[in-house]
Amino acid sequence: MTDAPRPPLPPFTADTAAQKVRAAEDGWNNRDPHKVSLAYTPDSRWRNRSEFINGRAEIVDFLTRKWAKEHEYRLIKELWCTGGNRIAVRFAYEWHDAEGQWFRSYGNENWEFDERGLMARRHASINDLPISEADRLFRWPQGRRPDDHPGLSELGL
Repeated sequence: MTDAPRPPLPPFTADTAAQKVRAAEDGWNNRDPHKVSLAYTPDSRWRNRSEFINGRAEIVDFLTRKWAKEHEYRLIKELWCTGGNRIAVRFAYEWHDAEGQWFRSYGNENWEFDERGLMARRHASINDLPISEADRLFRWPQGRRPDDHPGLSELGL
């Protein structure tokens, strides 16, 4: 069985790349590791910080560990640039640890897609900044970011 296409498909325009970025943000904000993994090829390769992840099973394991540690996770992604079957994004997400310390994690990702619109490669560089609860900017209810919530540029990030 082959995976169904996940539009928009490459080659990406600025508009279709922005749609792909928002779809990825929405998926990650729903925090369902199994559902998120279906946006990637079965043999997808990742570098996430210092971890190297191969295939959907490892993606599910990674995301399960991630979201068990990163409580009240909220993410915003923004298109940086696109060309052909590749998209570069910048992102920030807020979360707190088990002790209640809040963080804003900043990063960049480079994505490469197959012809069906599944992500075959993901390279992420991420830095964590401790913040106070009062400095949080991402305060929507858990799940999808509301359409009227500002993005990274509008928030000055």
